[in-house]
Amino acid sequence: MWRSRGRPFTLRTAHSTTLTFLALLGTQAAAPAAGTHPDTVYWGDTHVHTYLSGDAFGMGSRLTPDEAYRFAKGQPVTATGGADVRLRQPLDFLLIADHAENLGVLPALTSGDERLLATDDAKRWADFFASAPPLSEVLGADNLKAYNDGTKTLLAGKAAWNVDYGIDDNFRREVWHEVVDAAERHYDPGTFTTFAGYEYSSSDPAMLHRNVLFVGGPEHTRRTLPFSKYDSPNPEDLWAYLEAYEKLTGSEVISIPHNSNLSRGQMFAPRTYGGDPLTSADASVRAAREPVVEVTQIKGDSETHPLISVADEFADHETWGHVPGKPAQADAEVTQSYARGALKLGLAQQATLGVNPFKFGMIGSTDSHNGLAAVAEDDFWGKMASIEPGPYRALTASTYSGSGYAAVWAEANTREALFAAFKRREVYASTGPRVTLRFFGGWDYEAADAAEPNLAAVGYGKGVPMGADLPSRPDGGVPTFLVGAMKAPDGANLDRLQVVKGWRDRHGGLHEQVYDVAWSGDRTIGADDRLEPVASTVDAAKATYANTVGAAEFATRWVDSDFDPEAAAFYYVRVIQIPTPRWTTYDAARYGIDSLPEGTPLVIQERAYSSPIWYTPR
Repeated sequence: MWRSRGRPFTLRTAHSTTLTFLALLGTQAAAPAAGTHPDTVYWGDTHVHTYLSGDAFGMGSRLTPDEAYRFAKGQPVTATGGADVRLRQPLDFLLIADHAENLGVLPALTSGDERLLATDDAKRWADFFASAPPLSEVLGADNLKAYNDGTKTLLAGKAAWNVDYGIDDNFRREVWHEVVDAAERHYDPGTFTTFAGYEYSSSDPAMLHRNVLFVGGPEHTRRTLPFSKYDSPNPEDLWAYLEAYEKLTGSEVISIPHNSNLSRGQMFAPRTYGGDPLTSADASVRAAREPVVEVTQIKGDSETHPLISVADEFADHETWGHVPGKPAQADAEVTQSYARGALKLGLAQQATLGVNPFKFGMIGSTDSHNGLAAVAEDDFWGKMASIEPGPYRALTASTYSGSGYAAVWAEANTREALFAAFKRREVYASTGPRVTLRFFGGWDYEAADAAEPNLAAVGYGKGVPMGADLPSRPDGGVPTFLVGAMKAPDGANLDRLQVVKGWRDRHGGLHEQVYDVAWSGDRTIGADDRLEPVASTVDAAKATYANTVGAAEFATRWVDSDFDPEAAAFYYVRVIQIPTPRWTTYDAARYGIDSLPEGTPLVIQERAYSSPIWYTPR
């Protein structure tokens, strides 16, 4: 049995589950034809680095864009460390987002390109890379000290990334055209989609990185060059550059913020880069240019923080830099660094400006710097070359997370269809598991709708999907929501479904509440309004778990009984898996590690986050 709040359901058989979720797989473009809706969820990664990125190359990675594409398509490749690797389940799309800063310079430097060897610094770095130990030697070190020494040498190479090599636009154009050409070679419409793009990596005054994703082909993208922090550290200048590109080519482009958790409050600050209050025009530009945000990846989770969501027992997920015991009050730096804080701030900004600058959908991606988009906990290939699988990484790099992927509801696996879904925010984030997730909002969903074999058709027919605005209802009423989720076919069962609500009250106060709306087993919600935890089947010593707890799927209707028609609000869904072993636990079992450093996480409850649905008072 699994339970929806207020009513029990019997778990469907595998056959009827398939029928239900064929219906949940629905097709829609930016302006879909009447009666149509997206029928397929496509999985991908918008944040993979290859040896063209200065930091990736500097730290030992040697995989090319062609190899990264082949890996994402499920083809075998040889990792930099020498292992033969193959993705267990291919992806549907990929953006290779190599850093715009000194893009492709280090591979050219080490290959002897005379244009890059004019300075003493360039010659010194060429000599450094010629004498650096091969990654296979570092990964195969005889002991931890030797591994750490080798890793230290490799990591020292990262400093080569930001040296002035005196490159000109001719060099930049050559490399960019190689990037575009690689994307074209691997684009197979209907089967595998590639996007040309890059990462803009401003870190002044904090991490304000964006991944730039172009929908157009080479006839468009060859007419521009990557915009880097050397052009300007101000993201607003990036947006202006991209707007000029759109006017020049007639083709669209978006930028995707990531690692807001490391932005020190700058990513979602309600002011311009120069410190001025946002205007309506500023807010409109940001909302249009950045329709989605990467909220989970290898460098931690950016959905929320324990200091923002004090009452949320699941807030502290793969949180970088959280110090337990800190006073439970979020300051602006924390609030403006996480998605949930930003979504609440967006409601306040809309009340003042008439425009919500932080109206974004949520995706995950890897930020892999070794060309390998592999984040399954039992098959995690790390962030950089030096932490490819081996007996020492769990002892030294446990802060890194096996996360994440982007899920997109689209009409077809093409650039145009996927891009349209990004623009309308009909996307969701996963920390890795390919959980199928549907979320609809409306005014007229009935309890019986959740049991319909075609939940998606009902969802679109009576309301709007994730990423959209809840239409106003002249005759009043309260919002109702349909939610459906199914576990990954080869993955762990689900613990619960939650609806996260944020709202701005009539006096301007900002609030949030997490509602458990469906859950597995016969558990109950206690007097503290918390659901009993699901049992853990994890055997850490063996790195195993059992799907003897949890549920394979959920489908439910939820009614916001606390609704205030005068309060602007947003709603999104969080799906929580049952406990499973973390990658550190798998490494310990695989390599015979007797003990891990104190505090190393051993168990994880992976999750998915839908994009929000917004309500705005009339």
